[in-house]
Amino acid sequence: MTDRRMANDKSSGILSAQPLESPSDDGSLKAIRKPKWYRSTFWNAFILGICNFLAPGIWGAMNSLGGGGQQSPSLVNSANALTFCLMVLTCFFSSVVVRWVGVKWALIIGTLGYCPYAAGLYVNNRYGDGWFVLFGAALCGLSAGIFWSVEAALALAYPEPHNQGRFLGFWLSFRLGGQIVGGAINLGVNVNNNKAGSVSYHVFEAFIALQALAPFAGLLLSPPGKVQRTDGLPVRLSIGNSITYELKAMSKLFFSKQFLLIVPLIAQAVYAESVFFTFQALWFSVRARALGSFLSGVVAVTLGNILGKYLDHTKFSLKSRSRGAFFTILGLQGAWWVWATVLVTEFNKTNPTYDWVDQGFGKGFALFLFWVAGFQLNYMFLYFVVGNLAETQEEVIRICSLLRGTESAVQAVSYGLGSVSVMARTGSIYLNFGLWAISLYPAWLVISKIGVTLGDKKLAREEAVQERVLDNHSPDQQAEK
Repeated sequence: MTDRRMANDKSSGILSAQPLESPSDDGSLKAIRKPKWYRSTFWNAFILGICNFLAPGIWGAMNSLGGGGQQSPSLVNSANALTFCLMVLTCFFSSVVVRWVGVKWALIIGTLGYCPYAAGLYVNNRYGDGWFVLFGAALCGLSAGIFWSVEAALALAYPEPHNQGRFLGFWLSFRLGGQIVGGAINLGVNVNNNKAGSVSYHVFEAFIALQALAPFAGLLLSPPGKVQRTDGLPVRLSIGNSITYELKAMSKLFFSKQFLLIVPLIAQAVYAESVFFTFQALWFSVRARALGSFLSGVVAVTLGNILGKYLDHTKFSLKSRSRGAFFTILGLQGAWWVWATVLVTEFNKTNPTYDWVDQGFGKGFALFLFWVAGFQLNYMFLYFVVGNLAETQEEVIRICSLLRGTESAVQAVSYGLGSVSVMARTGSIYLNFGLWAISLYPAWLVISKIGVTLGDKKLAREEAVQERVLDNHSPDQQAEK
């Protein structure tokens, strides 16, 4: 069997970029053809990114306005808590949905609920009717959990091993692209508004139009069986088991030791989203919030892609890459929480509204930029970690669903507490600081094993797929058929 495997670099744990041969239909070996551009992993990363931009990216753009662009963040924090509560449910059942309709159509279904939420914010902003915000948030939650789970599985399963980090960075850049575009639109509309308050309703008209395009973008995604990779291997990303089996497998994986150990790491990372967007809404003018939305996206995209290249850098061992990323990201995160604790304690006493012309603006604004960038780095690192825990391609779907479901549960709590004044102003920051400290040791118990007792699981999954393909095309198998 080994003489028919593709060439690989065992020392780095990464498959080579160009394989030597692949099986043909008659069981012989043939040279790999260059992938068609519209079936390539890069094209699919681009389409996945466009879907991310139009759905959660624009959702993030609205959030990055601070409180969904409203004068008070309490209603939007309550709506987001509802969204994430429902996402916990839909994330858990995502593998069942994939079994019914496949990953492509599950992704398209997942885009459908975002637009009604944007419409709810528009109605509330223009007419003051808050019920539509909650209704839109519910629809968003029912679909977004499926979207989150499926897009994560696609991002881990589609790319070649040597492109995994770059694929993650490229894909997640589009989510922040929504924030950048949204911030630019908002900044253009509100550039003269140096007071606290809500943004113009015209901003939401643009957001609604963009989010309505998301399902159509999903139609351009190649289903797993039609993806063409540079290493010639097929993408296996489907669920063929019964619903009962899937639910049991999901439960078993959630309660596994390794996943439970990273739950605090997930919690400290994603709790922060409501914290820094509420911080922005409370202490900055409308145009300063728009500027923050734009610039923070640029900073986060830049640093996220640097991290992606580092995680793919085969000059360093998998062990070194995982540990280096862990110490850097979590070390910086601790520094941000110390900084934030000092600032909000001061702001709670002085109650400022900072505009970019005000003295003292920079100390809080810079913190917001670093917070958003840190969120992106944490997000990418979480995908890297779970990608090194999944044993099979089927388990990739399950562990991504659990990752996204856990994120949703934490964010439901985060946004729910953010609707309480004392938590919005100071309490959530103190709490998140504590979550960061609690997460360090259990996370280290997992991170320290990556590249040691936990080998390169991406590599192992790819080799398992290749062996199955070669076995299915062997002369003995062909004779049996």
